[in-house]
Amino acid sequence: MANTYTQIHLHLVFAVKYREGLIGKKWKDELYKYITGIIQNNKHKLLIINGMPDHVHILIGFRTHQSLADLIKNIKQSSSLWINERKLCKGKFAWQEGYGAFSYGHSQLPQIIEYIKEQENHHQKRSFLEEYQSFLKLFEVDFEEKYIFKEME
Repeated sequence: MANTYTQIHLHLVFAVKYREGLIGKKWKDELYKYITGIIQNNKHKLLIINGMPDHVHILIGFRTHQSLADLIKNIKQSSSLWINERKLCKGKFAWQEGYGAFSYGHSQLPQIIEYIKEQENHHQKRSFLEEYQSFLKLFEVDFEEKYIFKEME
């Protein structure tokens, strides 16, 4: 679009179905590269990606030519297919429904990039569920407990 200028930075967070720790250390970097390709092919700018065996954090420069829901759907569907075709984990891999998306100003980027880099350190102190709920509370997002990423019952 001519004369359309934006600067939108989004921190995306989503979990493996039932928050199972299925993302293996041996192939997580390849998964992150694959997701990076999806983001770049959709004309967004990846700033950082990292996570834990049960979830992923992605910080992007978001372009307004595509809806956020369509981008997330593309990332989840394509990466699930990629994992399953390569049989990288036992059983069928799937992402949990839903996601978190939080916006940041340009001056906040160094801080959030460092936060995402340090995922392993953060999760020595608190669980993914505690982390995710803290984001929802910090950003004053109304939520219902029953819709938060759940473990298998």
